[in-house]
Amino acid sequence: MDDYYETLGVSRNAALGEIKSAYRRLALRYHPDRNPGDRIAEEQFKRVSEAYQILSDSEKRHLYDLYGHAGLAGMDTGGFSGFDDIFGSFGEMFEDFFSFGRPRGKTPRPAAGADLRQQVVLTLEEVVQGKDAGLVVERRVNCRKCEGNGLEPGTSLETCDRCGGRGQISQSKGLLRVFNTCPQCRGTGGLVASPCKTCRGKGLIKEKKRMQVRIPPGVDEGTRLRLRGEGEAGTLGGPPGDLYIEVQIAPHPRFSRHGQDLLYRAPLSFVEAALGTEVQVPTLNQGPARLAIPPGTQPGSRFSIPGEGLPGLRGSHRGDLVVEMELKTPTGLTPRQEELLQEFLRLTGQETPKAK
Repeated sequence: MDDYYETLGVSRNAALGEIKSAYRRLALRYHPDRNPGDRIAEEQFKRVSEAYQILSDSEKRHLYDLYGHAGLAGMDTGGFSGFDDIFGSFGEMFEDFFSFGRPRGKTPRPAAGADLRQQVVLTLEEVVQGKDAGLVVERRVNCRKCEGNGLEPGTSLETCDRCGGRGQISQSKGLLRVFNTCPQCRGTGGLVASPCKTCRGKGLIKEKKRMQVRIPPGVDEGTRLRLRGEGEAGTLGGPPGDLYIEVQIAPHPRFSRHGQDLLYRAPLSFVEAALGTEVQVPTLNQGPARLAIPPGTQPGSRFSIPGEGLPGLRGSHRGDLVVEMELKTPTGLTPRQEELLQEFLRLTGQETPKAK
């Protein structure tokens, strides 16, 4: 029995794309339309088709790799009796390789409508509370006058005179007969002689829709909310697309966001840092919070206020408000202030060049 890999001329670790390319090349070479009356070519055509049927099927290929032809016992491995049998087995895949021999008959099918995207900008305060956002969405919907078929009410499609209603036209190229979609009716087989005056035969019209969308608390930059069926209308009865709401967070003058935590930088003089103090820290909730700063606090030290951050998107616990200390150096000192600072240096065993 033939080795399927040798029949197609590929290695045993060949990818599916390589197998398809090899099959296409060999099938074109041995196709009966190119070799009329050649029994050897016809037999070879059946062999490469059977090899492709096995190696393009992951389950059959796995069994063949493990056990050879014995692993395929009882399974449909081809056994083609003729050209029509091969076409019936491979279906549209085979016809995609070869646009000849018979019409493909691919008529337009219902298609889903396009998805739409709309941006919503939130402040951090709105992230905490959530927001009811008012949107105006412009989209294409089915024409109400013709119900999306593009025909003036009371009229119907006329048979395409170019393809005779088949949706396909044929052309001979040597030994091959090529079938293509009719360019006049675009494969529908019919022509719109009396287009709808409202949509001009397109079946769709533009419409603006106002809607309210609830943005839940805790959303982050780039969060996308999906509204099913709120996109553009489908064609030929296809379902409408979806509307995606993309969230952007506006910069805040006081806080920066880090996940569910907020960071606030609090100014602190070196005297307050040395002696300790109590500072007021703004929050996004009820009002400012008071935070005790211990003596000897260093610049860049961080303190957390639990629960004063942002909520989780699915109702999880709130983050923290992280307060980072920024040293504020005084400027424009009075002579008395300079004198006191020099005295402080002497007490600590340090002196500035000016003091010396």
